[in-house]
Formats: sequence, structure tokens, C-alpha cells
Amino acid sequence: MMPLDPPTALDIARALIAFPSVTPADAGALPYLRDLFVRAGFAADLVTFRAPGTPDVLNLYARFGSGGPNLAFAGHTDVVPPGDVSRWRFNPFSATVADGELWGRGACDMKGGVAAAVAAALRFVAGERGQRPRLQGSISFLVTGDEEGSINVNGTVKLIDWALAKGERFDHCIVGEPTSVAALGDTIKHGRRGSLTGRLTLHGRQGHVAYPHVADNPIPTLAPVLTALLAPPLDAGGPDFEPSNLEVVSVDVGNPAANVIPSEVRLTFNIRFNDAWTPETLAAEIAERVEAASGGRRFTLTFDPTNAVAFLTKRGPFTDLVADAVADITGRRPQLSTGGGTSDARFIKSVCPVVELGLVNATMHAVDERVPLEDLEGLTRIYERVLERYFAASGS
Repeated sequence: MMPLDPPTALDIARALIAFPSVTPADAGALPYLRDLFVRAGFAADLVTFRAPGTPDVLNLYARFGSGGPNLAFAGHTDVVPPGDVSRWRFNPFSATVADGELWGRGACDMKGGVAAAVAAALRFVAGERGQRPRLQGSISFLVTGDEEGSINVNGTVKLIDWALAKGERFDHCIVGEPTSVAALGDTIKHGRRGSLTGRLTLHGRQGHVAYPHVADNPIPTLAPVLTALLAPPLDAGGPDFEPSNLEVVSVDVGNPAANVIPSEVRLTFNIRFNDAWTPETLAAEIAERVEAASGGRRFTLTFDPTNAVAFLTKRGPFTDLVADAVADITGRRPQLSTGGGTSDARFIKSVCPVVELGLVNATMHAVDERVPLEDLEGLTRIYERVLERYFAASGS
């Protein structure tokens, strides 16, 4: 049985930060959470997924209750590397509390968010044994150790498939990514743009700069191709999405010599695209633009595999309920946004409506990552208010 008073979000966050769970290492973070859930009466499973050529990844699924509706919280306990530890004010895995803030890698992204969701659920479940009537529905957690990696094949995708194969069903989900911008709860992500990376090589023929007639310099073709990639704009955006944007991130000829015409020009670009596109239609558009601008020059155009597609959770009762919970606790009405990068919400959107709501993101991935203690408790209260509203609406 759980103690009378469940652990606070600060207790849980400090414990999680102390585990150096740099992707894909778990270092004990998920077993710690599993034990918390089991003591609170949750059914909890640790599941390891693997694939050839990739590291094994530990994941956690926990559920309290057996009926519907099932409200899930999703997140990750893996973190990015801390970099040069000497640049940090405190050791990044010491979970130091100073100046009214909790310092450490993952405090913001997103061990703090996970801790707040867990603390809220444990408080809510403890209340079920007291003043509230018995919960008519379920609270579940999907927690992965594979979000910050570049491959993302052994985490949330497989955890969802595993849960569905066991007969689990999800009605709604909140991902605790740090979505707030200037103040806690000022922004809810109700969708995300997709991401597509392209690699283009313009082919020529190497030769001596003094004899250009026997060479073929591909560099002059770069200018019209770049122009074609950037103009006209891919789209103008829409009511819920910013315009898609293409950013060239690398141009390279691999030529250190001043008297050699290079044989090729290579460029890499990334497109963050809205729901006007799929990866397939976008790749076709880029291919057409390069073909038209290349002037007959031979080129090779490839696109990296992507599982980051644009999606939108339409505004409605669920987004209103979460926004109302934020307003109840903070007094401010959050903005619904689809900006920023990608998240594991892109995998969850296929099984249920999903939104993202979490801490202020000012220090995520930064040296001296930290979160104000009042925000950690504030997010816990917001999540607890979501649970109260959600299960009151469902008739529990």
C-alpha cells in the first residue's frame, strides 16, 4: 500500500534526474517509476524492445483501472547528453535545489513533466480511496527511453503496438513535453508539423581550372536550384499551421584545392511541413523544382526515411477540457499551437486524440537546465485538475 501522502513531483523529479539516463541508457529511471506505480495499485510492465543495428530500449506501461474511458499520459525519461559538465553550475545529475529551482539534465525536458504527471495521478488515485467515488475509467502511462535518440524505433511506436496487442485501448492522451513559452500553461500543442530531410547532389566533371572546356563545373547550377527550392513558398500556412519552411543546412563541394573544378556539389535541407503535405507529395514537389532548375544537369535527389508527419487534434471538448484545467489553476487561457519540432505525439495521434502540455521550455537541452519549483507543483495541480474534469465529464 502507498503511504498516506504520495510523493511530490519534486520528490519524483529529483529521483529521476539522479539517474543518468542519456539515450538509450535507462540507468534505473523506469524501474523506479514502475515501483511507484505498483505500490499505488497500478498494473505496471517494463518492456524491452530491440531491432537489428539499434540499441535495446526499456519502456514502461502502467494502468490504474480496467474500464473506459482511458486517459493516458505519455513521456520519456531519456535525456540528451549534458556536454561539458564543468560548464554547469551544479552536476547535471545531482538534482540540486537552489534559488527556488530544481537543476539538472531533464528537469525541463522532460523528467519534470513526467514527475508532475505521476504525482498528479498518485494524488488522484489516493483521493479515490478517500472522498471521491470509485473511478469509472482508467489512467495509464506510456513512458519510453527512446525519445531523444535519432532512430526512435524501439520506443513509443512499439510500446503502443504492444499495448494494443494486449487489448489496451486509449481514449485521449496528454504528452508532458515542455510546451509553455513564457509562463506555465500559456501554450498547448494540439498538433505538430512534419519533418522531411532531403539530400541533393549536382554532378559535374572534375578538371583543372585553367582548362574549363574539358571539365564541367556544377557550382553555377547551385544558384538557380537554391532559388527554386526557396521560391515560391511551399504554402501560405492555414488556420492551425504556420507556413511550411525549407532550410538548407549544408552545402559542400569537398574541394580544398583552389585550382581544381569540383566534380559535384552536395547540399542537405530539412523541411518542416504542415498538413497541406505528406512526405510523398512534398518529395514530388521538390523533385519537380530541382528538375526544372537544373538545366539538364545530372543530379541525385534522395530523402531520408521519416515517421514525422503533420497532424492536428481538432479543437473540441478534449482540447477545451485541458485548456479549462489550465485556466482553473493559472488564471490564464492557453494558446493552441502547432509550432516547434516533432514529438512522440506523432505516434500516439493514430490511436487517440492527443495534446501536449508541459513546463516552460526556456532551458531544455541547455547547460544549467532547470525548472522553478512553483512551476513543478503548478503543473502537477494542472494535471490533477485535468483528471478531475475528465472523469467528472465521463460520469465517475
